[in-house]
Amino acid sequence: MKKILYAGGIFISSVCFPQEGSSTIKASFFDGIAVAGYVDHGAFINFTGPNISFKSKNLKLILGMLPSLRIKEDRSEGTKNSAITPNLGAGLTAVYKKFALQLPIYYNTKTATQNGTWKIGIGIGYSFK
Repeated sequence: MKKILYAGGIFISSVCFPQEGSSTIKASFFDGIAVAGYVDHGAFINFTGPNISFKSKNLKLILGMLPSLRIKEDRSEGTKNSAITPNLGAGLTAVYKKFALQLPIYYNTKTATQNGTWKIGIGIGYSFK
């Protein structure tokens, strides 16, 4: 039991108080990453919002909210929605040096003809930091 507590203490101290040049875990409100991609027969443009990130050397993994503009033509009959709508997604972004790859997930609300569903997309982007 003492060995488990000792190992747990070393792990926690290495995560909370990392040595110089090692990996870090951090929370932030904005990371300066712009991403464009495809989801649910349309496109999206987003910027990483509030998130938790893990960085190790040139690789950064980000899990967070994605304030976005979704671009999709409404092909229903009758009244139509705008082709560009604001949307909040969530997802995982991987950044290697300045190149970003993102797997966002967005919720499509219920309509008169369809149930509400989650849609997964993919996008590529650039880190300005």
